[in-house]
Amino acid sequence: MSSGDVEEGSLLAGVDRVIHEPARFSVMAHLYAVESADFLFISRHTGLTRGNLSSHMRRLEEAGYIEVRKDFVGRRPHTVLAITERGREAFRAYVSGMRDTLGRLEM
Repeated sequence: MSSGDVEEGSLLAGVDRVIHEPARFSVMAHLYAVESADFLFISRHTGLTRGNLSSHMRRLEEAGYIEVRKDFVGRRPHTVLAITERGREAFRAYVSGMRDTLGRLEM
C-alpha cells in the first residue's frame, strides 16, 4: 500500500483520490460553477502557479474530468478549461461521499 492509498474500511475508502487532492478539488469546484473558464481565471482564483495548475490540469484531463482547449487570441495562446459530464458526475459523487463521511464522524 502506497502513502496515497486508503485502507479499505476506513472513512475515506472509495473517495476519488483524483478530486480529493486540494488543488484539484479547487479547480473542479470552480469549473463546476461555470460553463468554462480560461487558464488565468482558474490560476488567479485557486492561487496555483502556472506550472502547478498545468500539472493538475493534466491529471484531471487524463481522468476525463476536464476538457482543455487551446487556441490563440490574436497572437497570444489562450487555454480554456471546461468540466466534462463525467467530471460533473464525479464531482457530485465526491461531494456526496464526503458529506456522508463527515456525517458519520462523532463529534
